[in-house]
Order: sequence, then C-alpha cells, then structure tokens
Amino acid sequence: MDMPSTARDEDFLRLDHQICFSLHAAARAFNGVYRVTLKDLGLTYPQYLVMLVLWEHGELPVKRIGEHLRLDSGTLSPLLKRLEAAGYVERRRSAEDERSVTARPTAAGTELRGRALGVPRRVAAATGMSLDEVRELRARLNELTAALDTAGADAGECAAERLPRP
Repeated sequence: MDMPSTARDEDFLRLDHQICFSLHAAARAFNGVYRVTLKDLGLTYPQYLVMLVLWEHGELPVKRIGEHLRLDSGTLSPLLKRLEAAGYVERRRSAEDERSVTARPTAAGTELRGRALGVPRRVAAATGMSLDEVRELRARLNELTAALDTAGADAGECAAERLPRP
C-alpha cells in the first residue's frame, strides 16, 4: 500500500489502497491453498481449525472452542456436527451443567493429527516466504488484530456513551 504522504482523500478510496481488501484477498488465497492441502484429510479449513484447537487442548466446552476461533455457537455447532458425523469428534453434555456441551477428538480424530502434520509446512511453502518471514508476518497480524479489537471496543464504548439514558 504505497501512498505518498501528500495523497488526496480520494486516493484513500481506491480499492488497491485498502488494507482490509488486501487481507481479504490474502485470506481467500489461503483458503484456496488449504482447500487443496486438506482434501486428502477430508477436512474443510474451518474444520481443520476446530481440530487444531482440540489437538492442542483436548476436551473443551464448545464455548471455549468458539473463543479460541473467534466463532459464535451458530457457526461452530454445524462444524462440530459434521466432524462428529465423520467420526473425528465426540460431543457430550456436561454432567455439571446441561446447557454446556463439550467436544473432544475421538481416536480417529487423534489419528488424523498424525496425517495433518505436514499441512503447516506445505502452506508455509506456498507463501514463498521463509519460516522466519511467516512468523514475523503472523506476529504483525496478531498485533493488528489486537489493535483493531481495542479500537472496536473503544468505538463500542463511545457509541454506548452517546445512547440516551433510560
């Protein structure tokens, strides 16, 4: 996004100057690489993300999985149902709180982890970047996400302050 400091306001409205569009295009390109890479595993990219969380943390409440992935239960529940139908995940209601559902990898889901070990390297290779460059980019994107989360929360607080009080 090369833009001289003397850029006119109209220049900021060009599509090729939008960081959000660059991130969107990169995400779509990543999805294409993951689609091909995950085909042999029989997983979609969102299902792969769910499995990553379960492989890392083991059994978790669905709510916690959603927090890790930044997904709501309406999006996450169908993913878990498909993973359960494929035999990779087992869901069950918590004995302590019937409203809470937990998910954990099954034996087949744990075996799938071994088959998925090469996925990160294949995706990293597809970027054309070194592993250090990939790590640096990921760190910068994490910083960007944190800054945007803060800005979004601040904007929400400002909007709430402008609401009329009952």
